[in-house]
Amino acid sequence: MDHSGHGEHGMPMDLPPFTLGRGLEFSADPFFLIACVLGLGLYAWGVVRLRRRGDAWPVGRAAFFTVGVLSIALVMCTGLNDYGMVMFSVHMVQHMVISMLSPILLLLGAPVTLALRALPPAGRGRKGPRELLLALLHSRYMKIVTHPAFTIPMFIASLYGLYFTPLFDFLMGSKAGHIGMMVHFLAVGLIFFWPIMGVDPGPHRPGYVMRMLELFAGMPFHAFFGIALMMASEPMVKAYADPPASLGITALSDQNAAGGIAWAFSEIPSVLVLIALVFQWYRSEQRQAVREDRAADRDGDKELEAYNAYLASLQARSR
Repeated sequence: MDHSGHGEHGMPMDLPPFTLGRGLEFSADPFFLIACVLGLGLYAWGVVRLRRRGDAWPVGRAAFFTVGVLSIALVMCTGLNDYGMVMFSVHMVQHMVISMLSPILLLLGAPVTLALRALPPAGRGRKGPRELLLALLHSRYMKIVTHPAFTIPMFIASLYGLYFTPLFDFLMGSKAGHIGMMVHFLAVGLIFFWPIMGVDPGPHRPGYVMRMLELFAGMPFHAFFGIALMMASEPMVKAYADPPASLGITALSDQNAAGGIAWAFSEIPSVLVLIALVFQWYRSEQRQAVREDRAADRDGDKELEAYNAYLASLQARSR
């Protein structure tokens, strides 16, 4: 994008009024561009490695992961990232996508399972990347950060503790702070949704009803946050209190739009995750039925025979 002026951190200060065309122009953040290319490259390496070995990898998983990475690139490597520095509403689109849409898509791609299958074992007594990944998955740290007692408060605090305190303005004051904040949003989304609908193995994996309860425990807070922004009669975030005149917007109208986006977006992941959960539940029931059928075939329907014998003994007693 072409900017005629920049702020003290090299951030665009006098952008023209926002349009979708300007927002979608390529304007790469180097950190996220490299991370997205690296993520896609490593995933492709894992799939190719499995295929060469003669193992299959579901095309659907690869598609979900690719779209997940591209959704991060969409909000971090385009004009949306430039406008997000000066417009609260555009920043909120970035936040919602990177914390609530990208994590769901990435998790449906099962990257951890792919890594465990593609990475070679290090050999006896040695520790390679595969062994370190397994150790991390089974660590106490991972048990804590994927437990709902941690994930739900963290999910909520990422909104209220960030936007309604001076921390947000501090992070927006530097390029590194802004990148760190976006990485944090992605990480919080991943640890919140992983135990609920992630395909990968994880230390905390409750039953399907509990997973749905975990999902609905976090979502309403996004809606409340959006309503709080929409109802505010003055700018609540200092970083966006004085938008550049070139944008042709007021701070309050922009904040109102940001609140509307936060409120509306909270429904999208709920629907996506519910669909994924119902599908996973159905698949697990199918697998369970297949296992039971196989067991019945192996033991010659002993359970059924025992039940029939029990009924026959009851009948004999009643005579």
